[in-house]
Amino acid sequence: MIRLGVNIDHIATVRNARGGRHPDPVAGALLAAAHGADGITAHLREDRRHIRDEDMQRLRHDLPVPLNFEMAATEEMVALACALRPHACCIVPERRQEVTTEGGLDVIGQSDDLTRKIERLRQAGIRVSLFIDPDPVQVEAAARVGAQVVELHTGAYAHRPDAAELKRLQIAGHAALAEKLELHAGHGLTYENVGAVAAIGGMAELNIGHFLIGEAIMVGLPHAIARMKAAIAAGTV
Repeated sequence: MIRLGVNIDHIATVRNARGGRHPDPVAGALLAAAHGADGITAHLREDRRHIRDEDMQRLRHDLPVPLNFEMAATEEMVALACALRPHACCIVPERRQEVTTEGGLDVIGQSDDLTRKIERLRQAGIRVSLFIDPDPVQVEAAARVGAQVVELHTGAYAHRPDAAELKRLQIAGHAALAEKLELHAGHGLTYENVGAVAAIGGMAELNIGHFLIGEAIMVGLPHAIARMKAAIAAGTV
């Protein structure tokens, strides 16, 4: 069964709109874990626009499932991750002015810096994933710099779910398996488009946030998770 990681960033977005404590993203994470989430992802951004440092501390202490710390490859974030020691870190590109992550990490262009930082994270016992576009060249670079996992950016496929975009994901997935990397995917996935991504050979985990939290406003988080897991399972039949 493919694992479902639930990204809770946008529970924190709603909380921060008022500046108070409600809704609590940690309570949301615990609810998700109780109703089928196999892991929780939280992105601690440089500007702290949604998840805060204290959220990460509480998640690390309270979660009964693995915590995936999504982060930029900065000295600040590497130091925080090494102190926190989550189950995994997913390194993503980050620009302060972006609304959401706009593309995959340029592993080739940052290979020396990433090699050093990944080594520090791995020495702290943290599993390291790189969020990359579905490009075999970037997959091969991810293996060279020491990543254990690649997470394929599915945004282009979610925007235009055609055969060509799906083929790009399939080819990159095959390259990841050839490099002995664990294969994950995420960004823009919904009930309607997740099945084909789940069906990619060797897929181990899908990370989904914005869509699930949006659905949860309408139908509740347990129902949204249950329906997403059913859609993932249907894609793998």
